[in-house]
Amino acid sequence: MLHRLPDTPAVHRTLAEARGELGDLGPADKEKTLATTAGSQVALLVAGVAGARALTEDLGLPPDYVAGHSVGAFGAAVAAGVLTFPEALAAVRLRGDLMRRAAGEGNWAMAALLGLREPAVRTLVERTATPDHPLWIACFNAADEIVLSGTADALDRAEEAARGAGARGIRRLAVATASHCPLQNDTARRLARHLSGVPRRRQLVPYLTNTRGRCVRSDPEAVLDDLARAVARPVRWYDATRLAAELGVTRAVQLPPGHVLVDLLSTAAPAVRAVAMDGPDIDRVVRALRRHREGPVT
Repeated sequence: MLHRLPDTPAVHRTLAEARGELGDLGPADKEKTLATTAGSQVALLVAGVAGARALTEDLGLPPDYVAGHSVGAFGAAVAAGVLTFPEALAAVRLRGDLMRRAAGEGNWAMAALLGLREPAVRTLVERTATPDHPLWIACFNAADEIVLSGTADALDRAEEAARGAGARGIRRLAVATASHCPLQNDTARRLARHLSGVPRRRQLVPYLTNTRGRCVRSDPEAVLDDLARAVARPVRWYDATRLAAELGVTRAVQLPPGHVLVDLLSTAAPAVRAVAMDGPDIDRVVRALRRHREGPVT
């Protein structure tokens, strides 16, 4: 993941800052580390902040709005000026460790349910979940892509029920635990306690929340509250993408890695031109943005 970042001064500075906090980043970019909850989340944060700084510092392309899906919200909070990078690293490391502890020895998992809308998914969850094998809605990624969290057994039953209801299927996520659900209630409480000690500073960029799909313009307390609560509540990404379009956003950049959010945004808000910074070719991102110069950027 980190080895595919653009070769720019801001990226190098970000990686050096991360090394100062974490030590050698070599192991952080290895498959074994990325398979762990804490390891993958830290790598995602480093990649996201490095990508954001490449845009703003190296290219002079500041955002009009920021948003992040799940742990990506911490990178968005850094870009908004609410957290420093070291503060975000400390919070994300704690978050990952607490999530792992909350899972214990349970056989937890997450999966994206494709092809059913919210009412049908809620009915499916109510009929599938049991006290021993709970199941929850974890993310609203799109109108017909909803992520579930629960035990592996509950997800197995949900997959069978979903196919009977006309879904295209369930795609298991490569995660080590379940998040954005009540399993992580203690994680949210302890993360909130940790973030309560972060100095409050002026928010520089409007932030689209995970938990409500709303825009926070000048309330760092609300941003920090969203960061803490989101680990135990569903991510309302679909609401955030539609809100971005309503706010007049016409261009968006997905920071490293991947391009899944570009695909989701293109479906939810076709008027927004989205491009992924997925790889070292930052010039491709610049060319794409220049083709669509009018309007705010997120």
